[in-house]
Amino acid sequence: MDRVIAFVKLGRPLFLGGGFVLYALGAAVAAWSGHAIDWRRYALGQGAVTAFQLMTHYANDYFDLEADRANATPTRWSGGSRVLAGGALPPRVALIAALAFAALGTAVGTQLLDAAPTLAAILVFAWCYSAPPLRLCARGLGELDTALVVTGLVPWLAFSLQGGGSTALLVAALVPLVLLQVAMLLAIELPDAAGDAATGKRTLVVRFGARTAVRLYIALTAVAYLWLPIAWWLGVPPLACACAALPAPFAAWRIARMAGDAADPAGYERLTFAAVALLVATSAAMLIGFMNSTTAASS
Repeated sequence: MDRVIAFVKLGRPLFLGGGFVLYALGAAVAAWSGHAIDWRRYALGQGAVTAFQLMTHYANDYFDLEADRANATPTRWSGGSRVLAGGALPPRVALIAALAFAALGTAVGTQLLDAAPTLAAILVFAWCYSAPPLRLCARGLGELDTALVVTGLVPWLAFSLQGGGSTALLVAALVPLVLLQVAMLLAIELPDAAGDAATGKRTLVVRFGARTAVRLYIALTAVAYLWLPIAWWLGVPPLACACAALPAPFAAWRIARMAGDAADPAGYERLTFAAVALLVATSAAMLIGFMNSTTAASS
């Protein structure tokens, strides 16, 4: 039973929630555009997304093992699952699981041939995040890669599977979430910076240094919420923008505390949790806004 629990922990299930919320958001934008939800296609798309997300989690722990072992300040949200680093399971278990979930996601995707290019892009970019030869996370490109997949391709997949609509509307809605995704990665990388640098993993935090990374986090977070009035002007429903703005006071508080937490290992847990919470809460709030806007428009 301990090994089963370790295997589940290795897959980092806490991070799966974001995939469900952002996928649902893409479908909600399509529904706002006038399309009825095809629940079979919705479920198949979500199944592929979750399988590829699990593939990424298991692959990350396998390919980042050296950096995770060198990390002296992990948190619940950074530094890997600690399962392989702690020796609870052999590394090959993570690699086999990653390949199995890649195969599962591909198999589910064969039921959605019209979405094959998007699913293939999710698979390739997600795999190349930590896996060689590209290993984008070690080249200062992992942050953009993750933003492209998680806050771009995942909602786009759901949006297109449900008939689509205005691409400009979807992009306008996703801009703040893309910015918060990059900011979240910077926050998660701060506690990992020493271990990453020692093992040649050149994340943006390692390349720029902690001080610059904190400034970039602050700028990205502020612009994410300042974008919402522009999104409204571009056609995003007012209720969706208003709902997405609800976490803004929390974001302002985190901006004020960011420099202090980033400089003190005792603050790493708050720093990483808050960054994850901001992305998920803003995405979920925008999703609720779109759903209620669609219901109001159809009643």
